Amino acid sequence: MSAKHFINDPTNLVLTALRSITLTNPAVALDAENKVIYLRPSSNSEHQVSIISGGGSGHEPSFAAFVGPGLLSGAVAGTIFASPSAEQIRRCILEKVDAQKGVLVVVMNYTGDILNFGMAVEKAKASGLDVEMVVVGDDAGVGRKQGGKVGRRGIAGTVLVQKISGALAATGASLKEVRGVAQLTASNVVSIGASLSHVHVPGRSITETDDEELNQDEVEIGMGIHNEPGSEKMKDDLPGMVKKMLAYMLDPEDKDRAFLQINKSHETVLLVNNLGGVSPLELSGITCEVVEQLEKDWGVKPVRVLSGTFMTSLNGLGFSISVLKIMDTGLGSGKSMLELLDAPAEASGWAAAVPTKTWQNKSTTTREKARGDNDAAKASNLTMDPALVKSALTTALNRLIAAEPTITNYDTIVGDGDCGIGLARGAQAVLTLLDHASKPAADAAIFLDQVVGVVENSMDGTSGALYAIFLNALARGLRSQSSEQPTPATAAVWAGALDMALSSLGQYTPAKPGDRTLVDALYPFVGDLAKTGSVRSAAEAADAGARGTKGMKASLGRTVYVGGEGWQGVPDPGAHGLAEFLMGLSEGLD
Repeated sequence: MSAKHFINDPTNLVLTALRSITLTNPAVALDAENKVIYLRPSSNSEHQVSIISGGGSGHEPSFAAFVGPGLLSGAVAGTIFASPSAEQIRRCILEKVDAQKGVLVVVMNYTGDILNFGMAVEKAKASGLDVEMVVVGDDAGVGRKQGGKVGRRGIAGTVLVQKISGALAATGASLKEVRGVAQLTASNVVSIGASLSHVHVPGRSITETDDEELNQDEVEIGMGIHNEPGSEKMKDDLPGMVKKMLAYMLDPEDKDRAFLQINKSHETVLLVNNLGGVSPLELSGITCEVVEQLEKDWGVKPVRVLSGTFMTSLNGLGFSISVLKIMDTGLGSGKSMLELLDAPAEASGWAAAVPTKTWQNKSTTTREKARGDNDAAKASNLTMDPALVKSALTTALNRLIAAEPTITNYDTIVGDGDCGIGLARGAQAVLTLLDHASKPAADAAIFLDQVVGVVENSMDGTSGALYAIFLNALARGLRSQSSEQPTPATAAVWAGALDMALSSLGQYTPAKPGDRTLVDALYPFVGDLAKTGSVRSAAEAADAGARGTKGMKASLGRTVYVGGEGWQGVPDPGAHGLAEFLMGLSEGLD
């Protein structure tokens, strides 16, 4: 675990985090003394059941960032991983939310939370308010035997209960209806988490936080969101982890954990939740794995998939899976579980924004072909000798591939070492194109289109982008000179197209001769070809330009900030690679 934090004072951290929510959502306010975020009163809004939740801090965006129209009316924050006091909660119920139609308190199944929220609920009832409480225990990591009388812990499935009950309250439903649907949701959701590491709480020593840190190759299944021990530690890859987690949640033969019976006939909602330390990129991959295994192994195809950060464990390097079985609310149109889940919520922490209509549309339409694609590319009527083109390009590309070690060495000195590999990869791909074609297209523009497609798919990085832009513009330059009748693509035609391509390239890079880039070889080639009409002369001009970059200080490119010692003794790698290709081309044409 990492013990480094930007804010190490936990009290200041919690208060500033709560204050930030008022900066991102003008509909909410902060009672700093009681650490309560609540909806600002509005003269335009009708009375509705208020939904209150809360718990220890460290689970953001739960719960304070879920306060907003359509979701929670108030949230009470404790210190990190500790329940708020009954007095904080009582103040929220009595002073900070609209209680005219009643108040529903949604709390996770942790002893401290139940006792403190329960005490506040009873005090509020004693004062004459209509208040109900629903407890969520959805964690399949805790079996019946282990849970005993306490039952399962509450984890990320709680946010589905909050969202559905909050949306129902916004419709004007009664407290009895809202409580009933909240309980129905809580009874039909099951979750489990997994983590690669325990978390460190700001302001605590590492030993205070955890003295049983996981090994590098271990994962803990069922770890609680406060660093509580999980069900088991295992060594496996992601598919193996997900398989185990889903079995804990859905296996009807596991009598200790078969809390919810789900089969392929049931409509379900899947929530894949980031525990705080997983990148969005990885979470997307995890979501895909979960969806695939649900269908393959359990026959379950969720009708809604929510993936994101909803309930964290500080920066926990893990994720949780929640599955909700959709049940009939009995409240009619517009008040089904799915419609309530899809309903908009003006809360800064709620990240699921896809409306019911889009989900129900179930469109399978795709765009497989770009607008500019044609079954047959537009001919330029500028002709070439296919055999000569293949021979010349083969010579040029092989020379470039042979130069890869030298180019890579140069780029290791002045850059990040990938220039030669990228050029060689592109060259090999074009060679493959030439080998697989019976003969290159006789039309210069059509042939260039084929080369561009290969370059775009095989070369990445800055060099790949520059070559793709230039070659696309070169094809356009050829077509701008097309004629009605077949006409040879002379050196003058190519020079004109090259000049247009050079101009187009200048729109995307400020590089000019003297900046130590491949342009130092490209400009001399284009200029000399226009003047002499000789590829040999133009290639030699490019080679001289590339050699001239030796000792030249870079103004553009990665060399500006990567290059270390020794750059004065080597040419620019990109310019050298282009010159090698052009010299090979001239040899092949001789």
